[in-house]
Amino acid sequence: MRTVPIQLPETVFSALRKNPEEFIQEMRIAAAAKWYELGEISQAKAAEIAGLSRAEFINALSRYQVDFMQYTAQELAEELTNVD
Repeated sequence: MRTVPIQLPETVFSALRKNPEEFIQEMRIAAAAKWYELGEISQAKAAEIAGLSRAEFINALSRYQVDFMQYTAQELAEELTNVD
């Protein structure tokens, strides 16, 4: 795993009432949820970025009011035609 250092003002931790480790974890989940919502990454990749299992990530999506199914109408139709 690669470590990427970022600098944040000390005030961000107290604003969200989180210690630095909790803040970074929440930031990973928030970023993954947004990228997933925008369709830029898959659910599996988003869970990996968030550092969660797929089931845990799906549960986290509800906190951000993101639907766990990010299918377009066309993608859903294609999936349904492939169901046996």
